[in-house]
Amino acid sequence: MSIKHKKMKSTKLFGNYGPTQSRRIKRTLKFISSYLNPSQNILDLGSNNPLAEAMRNNNLNIQNTPDDLDLDLKYDIVKNDKIDVITAFEIFEHMVSPFPLLKEIKAPILIASVPLKLWFASAYWNEKDPYDRHYHEFEQKQFDMLLNKAGWNVINSEKWPSEINKIGIRPILRLFTPRYYIVYCERK
Repeated sequence: MSIKHKKMKSTKLFGNYGPTQSRRIKRTLKFISSYLNPSQNILDLGSNNPLAEAMRNNNLNIQNTPDDLDLDLKYDIVKNDKIDVITAFEIFEHMVSPFPLLKEIKAPILIASVPLKLWFASAYWNEKDPYDRHYHEFEQKQFDMLLNKAGWNVINSEKWPSEINKIGIRPILRLFTPRYYIVYCERK
């Protein structure tokens, strides 16, 4: 069911994102370029962001969920059978329970990424912003189990490190330890 497509364009810097986030966006664009095309209706979970804008710049038909939508409580938007693909980049770690939403998705394709749990660092938590907190940071096997139980087959996946350009023990560990996990899934 996957569609081979041309390489996606990327820009040097995405919005107010720094080099670390820009590299993550470029890696994500490279991964999704094999699976998405302009004829598909794509729902990107989460508010508009530089990655969604980069996808639009590649002529993809993408819409985002409203900024104030709490996907833990209201996820009817994923039940729309006119959506061909759901994308969820760095969203599920913010949810208390992503399982109900994943189970209810009507689209036949899901592309999602999550941060992987790091043994040497606590989960990200912004005290000042209740929407900028990681309730979960997954191990690969945990995320795969969640997807499988919700009715998804992982067809392809990739992991990569954070590549932070700082000095110290943790930054050095981050250069070698996978931090991001992205999957292409099809409904069982």
